[in-house]
Amino acid sequence: MARLLIVEDDIKTNEAICEYLQAAGHEAVPALDGAQALDIFSGGHIDMAVLDIMLPKITGLEVLHEIRKTSSIPVLMLTAMEDEYTQIKSFDGQADDFVAKPFSMILLGKRVTALLRRSGNFPELRKMQFGEVTVDFCGYTAWDKAGRIDITPKEIELLKMLAEHKGMVLTRTQMLDELWGYDYPIIDRIIDTYVKNLRKKLKLDCIVTVKGVGYKFEETV
Repeated sequence: MARLLIVEDDIKTNEAICEYLQAAGHEAVPALDGAQALDIFSGGHIDMAVLDIMLPKITGLEVLHEIRKTSSIPVLMLTAMEDEYTQIKSFDGQADDFVAKPFSMILLGKRVTALLRRSGNFPELRKMQFGEVTVDFCGYTAWDKAGRIDITPKEIELLKMLAEHKGMVLTRTQMLDELWGYDYPIIDRIIDTYVKNLRKKLKLDCIVTVKGVGYKFEETV
């Protein structure tokens, strides 16, 4: 996938972001201050940067300014500062996106994917083949040799979400928040029903139950 520069001075937050994005198939390169970030950037190929604003030695906005002297890679600003002035300064410095702390790791991953896709480094998942079954994620349809399979948009979205996070265990709460929103009044066990439907309708054995946690997508050989 992509080589990502993760610039965050809080070690635990940096490690969590790196672990999440590595599990999604990317190479995550950590930096704990602005000077280290610029050394890494100048020393090797970087496809995208996730950049905190409040950094030791050199601020995130200064790092952004230096990156933009030589590169147009996607840069996502990550900060606890939500004021309008900070956001304006970020976009004036040609940042591509802005995420405020605290944040959902899945949401951060989605924004990273969207920025990489726009830059051409992460092709969109459009279709997948599961034995004799074809799933068209863009057209929200599925079919096999007998014809079209009756499947709902939410079932398609859930399958795509799991496939995009291949090998990662997603909790029911994470899936609910992503597909229905944080405030939607729905119980987490609805995910079990959707997974059951996907397995039955599409004859899937690639969605694995992780007892007490949730589900993950594993490609079968």
